[in-house]
Amino acid sequence: MTQSTHRMRWDKKGLCFSKENLPQWAQQSALQPTPLLLNKDVIRVFVGMRDNEGISRIGYVDLSAQDPSCILDTSQSPLLDIGVPGAFDDNGVVPSAVIHHDHTIYLYYAGYHLSNKVRFCVFSGLAISKNNGQSFERVQRSPVFERTESELLFRVPHSVIIESGKWRFWYGGGDKFITHQEKTLPVYDVKYLESSSPTIIPSIGETILTFANSDEYRVARPYVVFDQGIYKMFCCVSTLSKGYRLGYAESEDGIKWKRCDEKLGMDVSNDDSWDSQMMGYPSFIRTPYGSYLFYNGNNYGEQGFGYAVFVEK
Repeated sequence: MTQSTHRMRWDKKGLCFSKENLPQWAQQSALQPTPLLLNKDVIRVFVGMRDNEGISRIGYVDLSAQDPSCILDTSQSPLLDIGVPGAFDDNGVVPSAVIHHDHTIYLYYAGYHLSNKVRFCVFSGLAISKNNGQSFERVQRSPVFERTESELLFRVPHSVIIESGKWRFWYGGGDKFITHQEKTLPVYDVKYLESSSPTIIPSIGETILTFANSDEYRVARPYVVFDQGIYKMFCCVSTLSKGYRLGYAESEDGIKWKRCDEKLGMDVSNDDSWDSQMMGYPSFIRTPYGSYLFYNGNNYGEQGFGYAVFVEK
């Protein structure tokens, strides 16, 4: 396997979208930045924008590919609203994976539904756009990533790559919560499956990345790219002792992974800034002007999302 041997170098730039930039229909947070290069000059970052009740709707932020600190546009209304009462996504929608294929943008999203017996259930829906992201429509009102025997509570894709006619999905899946210090915490890790269709999803996936020790209980947001001859997975790991931190793994085929968090070379800030307590929900994108890692900071993106520039060797 042709793995990189050196620690990555990043230039942390800070927040590029803060809660002060939120549109009127959203009052707090910009969850799970999910970028798509609309053209060589514009990065569209889909985000979950929460209201004061904590309910998320999907909007976008257009950033300059040359300078992601420059905001070009922000959605004035939700691109995707919550589902109808009783649907799997009636209590929030958050973008999780996006791909532009055959003149269509496929936007997979996490749909949240509250329950009396557990905090929530989250499964994935799919919305598509045929007008370059100006509007989106659900392909169906039920999940495309539906619950299974081993993924009873959580099942959401965070990366999709089309190769040789196959839709390859890396997703988070799990079936339980645990209680720690009076908090109820969801437990899930990283799975993989593939399909010949963007909507017909097999019910059985393979666990490909899980907990490294007993302190970890969640390996989340597996953002996979094929870059410089290998598959790279940027993810986040939640621990009982420290909360969310970024993780990293490499693979030759996208299925067998070697976790090597130490190569990522980025940790929380050592001051009281927006990412001093938490770093999570990463996404990576290459542009003609540079490569960027977007992520959320403290309290699940309460202050917005920021980015770091990959320093080329």
